[in-house]
Amino acid sequence: MTIQSNVSLKALHTFGINVQARQLATFQDQDSLAEILAAYPDGHRLILGGGSNILFTQDFDGLVLKNEVMGIETIAEDDNYVYIKVGAGENWHRFVQHCIRQDLGGVENLSLIPGCVGASPMQNIGAYGMEIKEVFQELEAYHLGDGALQAFSLNDCAFGYRESVFKNKCKDQFVILNVTFRLRRAPIFNTTYGAIEQELERMGVKDLSVKAISDAVINIRSSKLPDPAKIGNAGSFFKNPVVSAAAFAKLSAAHPGMPAYPAEQEPYLSSVSGDQGEAEDVAGDAGAPMKLAAGWLIEQCGWKGYRKGDAGVHERQALVLVNYGNATGKEIYDLSQEILESVQKKFGVTLEREVNII
Repeated sequence: MTIQSNVSLKALHTFGINVQARQLATFQDQDSLAEILAAYPDGHRLILGGGSNILFTQDFDGLVLKNEVMGIETIAEDDNYVYIKVGAGENWHRFVQHCIRQDLGGVENLSLIPGCVGASPMQNIGAYGMEIKEVFQELEAYHLGDGALQAFSLNDCAFGYRESVFKNKCKDQFVILNVTFRLRRAPIFNTTYGAIEQELERMGVKDLSVKAISDAVINIRSSKLPDPAKIGNAGSFFKNPVVSAAAFAKLSAAHPGMPAYPAEQEPYLSSVSGDQGEAEDVAGDAGAPMKLAAGWLIEQCGWKGYRKGDAGVHERQALVLVNYGNATGKEIYDLSQEILESVQKKFGVTLEREVNII
């Protein structure tokens, strides 16, 4: 067990903010995690995976535990499915590529999402017509209170739109160690969302495959979203807000063409690093709550491409706040606050930050 002191976290989160942790330790399995916690039973703690959904606004005066539980293993098979158990510290896209190489279907639409596997059930990540809950089998998590290993089924996780039990009832109580996914031997292709069909046509694809869809998604995402390795960001910074049918009727009358969709018909927009704001303008049940496209609201307020110092709003996606090099977390947070206030003033709609603020 090695505990480092006064360690920079700049390289450990995708915003690339130059902050320090008072202490940093890594764990590779249940035993090493238990050993660290036994040595440091009290105090301020933070579990860190890929750091793709977090904004540090100050140094962390406590112990950061970096999840490095690795491994990708097929644990069961049947006529229809292959069950793969993945360490929570594994890179998400690496796991997706593993499935693509085996021609297993279910996660191809989730290609190129940054972050680690452990974050996928916490966020119920989704993109381009698919959510994690559709391929989720179970996970194992370490209880920080009693040190017990607990299994969570699909129902136990209480998945919702970018939500799970780990962000609500069980928040800060568990450390996810591994996740088991159920992949299809005979893939069911989903190409109807966004620009996937157009991209496949541009690529000259005649015969659909999980690799072709994955490649198309990678092309689309790369053309619209900043690479965290080049420009610091945490993907979509805000959630898409839900308003009542009556509120939407007033908003759409005042702002013709406002994109929205019935809240119960999720378009599976990505929140770890996706294309929120591309919701279609559809007509739903007259009494149904409607979900608005946060990116569109922000863009209408004139923020797209805005930059102040090294803190800014991405030029191609207004939902993504960026660090162009040396922005502080406070500068990015303050920018997000200005955006919140401007959207509230113009539309009367309250946005909610999706990124965790530390």
